[in-house]
Amino acid sequence: MSETSTATPTDPTDPTDPTARTARTTYDVVVVGAGFSGLYMLHRLRGLGLSAVVLETGEDVGGTWYWNRYPGARCDVESMHYSYSFDPELEQEWEWTEKYPSQPEIHAYLRHVAERHDLRRDIRFRTTVTGARFDEAAGRWRVSTEGETGGELEARFLVTAVGCLSTPKQPEVPGLETFRGEWYHTGAWPEEHVDFSGKRVGVIGTGSSGIQLVPEVARDAASVTVFQRTPNFSVPTRNGPIDPDLVAHVRENYPQIRQEARRSGFGVPLPPPERSALEVSAEERERYLHEQWSKGSVTAVLTSYNDLLVDADANHVAAEFVRDRIREVVDDPEVAEVLCPRDFPFGTKRPCMDTGYYETFNEDHVRLVDLRRTPLESVTPAGVRTSDEEHELDALVLATGFDAMTGALLGMDIRGRDGQRLADKCRDGPTSYLGLAMAGFPNLFTITGPGSPSVLSNMAVAIEQHVEWIAAALEHLESTGTALIEADPASEAEWTDHVRESAAGTLHMEANSWYLGANVPGKPRVFMVYVGGVGVYQDVCDEVAAAGYKGFELSA
Repeated sequence: MSETSTATPTDPTDPTDPTARTARTTYDVVVVGAGFSGLYMLHRLRGLGLSAVVLETGEDVGGTWYWNRYPGARCDVESMHYSYSFDPELEQEWEWTEKYPSQPEIHAYLRHVAERHDLRRDIRFRTTVTGARFDEAAGRWRVSTEGETGGELEARFLVTAVGCLSTPKQPEVPGLETFRGEWYHTGAWPEEHVDFSGKRVGVIGTGSSGIQLVPEVARDAASVTVFQRTPNFSVPTRNGPIDPDLVAHVRENYPQIRQEARRSGFGVPLPPPERSALEVSAEERERYLHEQWSKGSVTAVLTSYNDLLVDADANHVAAEFVRDRIREVVDDPEVAEVLCPRDFPFGTKRPCMDTGYYETFNEDHVRLVDLRRTPLESVTPAGVRTSDEEHELDALVLATGFDAMTGALLGMDIRGRDGQRLADKCRDGPTSYLGLAMAGFPNLFTITGPGSPSVLSNMAVAIEQHVEWIAAALEHLESTGTALIEADPASEAEWTDHVRESAAGTLHMEANSWYLGANVPGKPRVFMVYVGGVGVYQDVCDEVAAAGYKGFELSA
């Protein structure tokens, strides 16, 4: 495809020699990130005969599932569906142990994929991308890095596989540096075991990571104080050993199941709901919601009826059903009410999944602090100060989430035509064409970028669809002798408007969610995810490609 790929599709140096492995500086493609996206992208690039290198800040593959190793970390998509489909033999061979996979198990799976397909020899670990500049005269990207294998690399194409939840967000609370105890962020948990035995532990944040972590910490800690500003809806996983009959059924029908997932709304094989929550009796609705609730699945509850995300009255009955489940579990009525979300419709923030979260508040050594009533003022040397008291702690956990969707992408100082910074282009919110490319940034592709379904779906499905589309686009460029591909500004503007108009037709806009960037002070409030569904989105992408990459500017 270029002068850099005439010898071999991969780095020809000895992969066991770190010095030799870093000698090469010119590639067809530089991929940033070695998680689910980066690993599959590298595999597909090799299949095209392209030279490629993956740059990874961490010390191992895994991405999200390398860094998020806090106690209780678990995926909210069932094991049999949260995996690659490109290797049919692996589908049949890999043995998942639980209904919902834990972080260690997902990480082990990704490590196995890397070994199975010999991917590590083209990955540079402990290497961080600090900047990328498009050289218009040469038609190439100049990628600056630092770390163990720092330096500048050159490539025709730049593919970001940095993930949607990759940049940990610190709390807007002063004094953390004065704290005399130990503190951790769930998004950057240490590899070594953290022992909370006999310690007074504080947890700030009750999103997904906090909800998963609290029951685990409570097992060993002398006391746990949970600081909650905004309660979240959470569905019990009903997790346990994976059902052998389910495994056999899925393995036997994997091709059909994978296809159904790609045609679905959320990237999981569920039939679309056909009824409104308001067209059935209260008794029938209660019975059916209980049936869906018992499945231990976020999507099962969300797809109980077809209007939960578009009709406020329909959503209210579902939200009240979930609040009643909280009241059933938590013994203290006052604590139960504090744990009940009321500020946003059910499902308009990504619902959490838990294993015994609400039950934990029935234990004598677990305390809930309502920051709406007594705001958090500062972290002190001894603990955390709220408006009414100082909570003395030995350890503090920040479960404060991420600068989602754009944090990692805009943190790399990417510069396109005329030196335009991507961060400046996205100053008023990210714009993209299909969440795959951006005008003014030729030969740059963003896997699960802003403007795609990404976090509103099974990420494994969203990632595979994007990687395969990008690979097909690169193959098209090769076969037609095309040097550059770039999103057309008008097409980008039209798609960005469509993404935001689609969200405006739902209840999503009523929530101050990280989908909107509302959790990061100063971040533009724009909805960054496409709500049209995985199947609809795939159709759009396929139609664009079939029409000769309509909406893109291609040049020799």
